[in-house]
Amino acid sequence: MIFIMSIMFPLAIILLLLLFVLGGVSYTHLENVFGIFIPYLAIVIFLIGFIYRILSWAKSSVPFRITTVCGQEKSLDWIKANRLESPFNTFDVLKRMALEVLLFRSLFRNTSSEIKEGPKLIHWSAKWLWLAGLTFHWSFFIILTRHLRFFTEPVPFAIQLIDKLDNLFEIGVPALYLTDALIVAAITHLFLRRVFVPKMRYISLPADYFPLFLLFSIIGSGMLMRHIYKVDLIKAKELALSLVSFRPAIPEGIGALFYVHLFFVCLFIAYFPFSKLMHLGGVFLSPTRNLANNNRAKRHINPWNYPVKVHTYEEYEDEFRDKMKTAEIPVDKE
Repeated sequence: MIFIMSIMFPLAIILLLLLFVLGGVSYTHLENVFGIFIPYLAIVIFLIGFIYRILSWAKSSVPFRITTVCGQEKSLDWIKANRLESPFNTFDVLKRMALEVLLFRSLFRNTSSEIKEGPKLIHWSAKWLWLAGLTFHWSFFIILTRHLRFFTEPVPFAIQLIDKLDNLFEIGVPALYLTDALIVAAITHLFLRRVFVPKMRYISLPADYFPLFLLFSIIGSGMLMRHIYKVDLIKAKELALSLVSFRPAIPEGIGALFYVHLFFVCLFIAYFPFSKLMHLGGVFLSPTRNLANNNRAKRHINPWNYPVKVHTYEEYEDEFRDKMKTAEIPVDKE
């Protein structure tokens, strides 16, 4: 029952929001609200929330080096060190961080465990999560990049090139973007993993399903606009350019589906800083990743330490020497 509610509750929210936008545009004609006010509000919430989260993390003290490594630390010259797995300086950290951010290197090592008959604990490599995560993030990045053509005039050559490469195979008319198909497959895998893997199903909360349904709504409405319910892209670009130039104007006849797509995008932007999606910024502030593992070469003093009166052993013996002798405890000084 809890599992069903964890799925149905966020799904019901998405459906209610869908009806809210369709009703607001089709019956009460709130195009100005959904086309101007909500986009600006979403950007403001995103910037304030993102900056607040980053600053709150940045102010957190890190008194010790807690780098998570899986390689030999640099020590003596005759011991071979793994500078990538156990970074020794800032340059090594940058190399390791680049592989982590761009290729999800730690997730590539993902393993699964299961108790078989015997009983035996079996471990095996599990690359599907890594592949789905990498596919989703890179597809999402490319989709965001090619959408910049709506906010620029003229469109930069790099964005035009990405757009052409994305529909390289020209499947259908208009052509199906490769990243659209890939991101749908990746999100479907992430959703089914939470549904059918018992361990994931047990720990999954409505907050884990809501971003997936929200992304499905954004991508689904975008593909519907491109392939079935055609939207005037020129008018959509007019609205986008008016928003970025701070001279907002609503063109006539864009269609309700466009406002549905725009609303879900704005909801995703506003929701982003307050969700688990903030790992986008948090990964760069993680002390397990952004610190050099040089504890053997440099002594790191805890900045929280404050001067205290130290009671040395010599002072302790001077204070209790007579009692120590009575108890026949050896002393350094007679």
